[in-house]
Amino acid sequence: MMRAPEPRHNGREVVIDVSGLTKRFGDRVVVRDLSMRVYRGQIYGFLGPNGSGKTTTIRMLCGLLTPDAGQGTCLGYDILTESQIIKRHVGYMTQRFSLYEDLTVRENLEFVGRLYGIPNARQAATAALARLGLEGRGRQLAGTLSGGWKQRLALGACILPEPQLLLLDEPTAGVDPKARRDFWSEIHALAGEGLTVLVSTHYMDEAERCHEIAYIAYGELLTRGSVEEVIRQSGLATWTVTGGDTWRLAEELKHREGVDMVAPFGSSLHVAGRDKGKLEAAIAPFRGDPALDWREDAPTLEDVFISLMSRSRDNFP
Repeated sequence: MMRAPEPRHNGREVVIDVSGLTKRFGDRVVVRDLSMRVYRGQIYGFLGPNGSGKTTTIRMLCGLLTPDAGQGTCLGYDILTESQIIKRHVGYMTQRFSLYEDLTVRENLEFVGRLYGIPNARQAATAALARLGLEGRGRQLAGTLSGGWKQRLALGACILPEPQLLLLDEPTAGVDPKARRDFWSEIHALAGEGLTVLVSTHYMDEAERCHEIAYIAYGELLTRGSVEEVIRQSGLATWTVTGGDTWRLAEELKHREGVDMVAPFGSSLHVAGRDKGKLEAAIAPFRGDPALDWREDAPTLEDVFISLMSRSRDNFP
């Protein structure tokens, strides 16, 4: 039986509340002094470079990995001493398809149901098929499904035991845009029912679908909050320039003081810096070029992401 939920914070039920989490693998500090709070029904996104500690962080937050330092709770249980109980309430969907490809869609779901001791596994599988639009594919071998349908099946298997916390590790990698959109519609429906979701992603459009995001780079939590808060906290001043030879312009600008980020977006160029005065001084010599059209712009989440990446230092020995 689940214990009573933790006290509410600002009127919201806290699902994860941790402080000072640190994890080492050998001499390498993979996550350093991380503190975070996640609320029930939130979709919390984790962004950052490959190998920066996103997956390690998520696993510590939900009791799947024991931190070397720090403390906290998940679902009302202590992540250090009660991790085995936490695991019973977590659904984990990995990037790689991990179900049986030589079983049918229905057989996979019924197997998962029996594995978790669900009283009527066949009925639960039927309900999962209907919810995820898989009714017509129940007899199809899982190995013959497309990437998008495999993703739906994996999600169905994850939510079959009715977890209270769902962990998604880059779940839509290699999936077409429509399948990704359908997947996220279902995730929002689940969150609306009270399921809490932790997800790592590299897609900016997916990050923008999260209620809150955190950017982690090589073990350090650099920023967190809603998308609007993260953009505002970045302090970036941004200009968009079109026309002329933007490739050559990018080469000239990226070495100038005050320019923290230069990134091409189609036929335009985004130029950004954390010091507005220095940035404007850096681009001033190029503003008079009649072939170039300069427009002061609001920074995007991708601008912030690229800027943070450029300032991050790999912690690999």
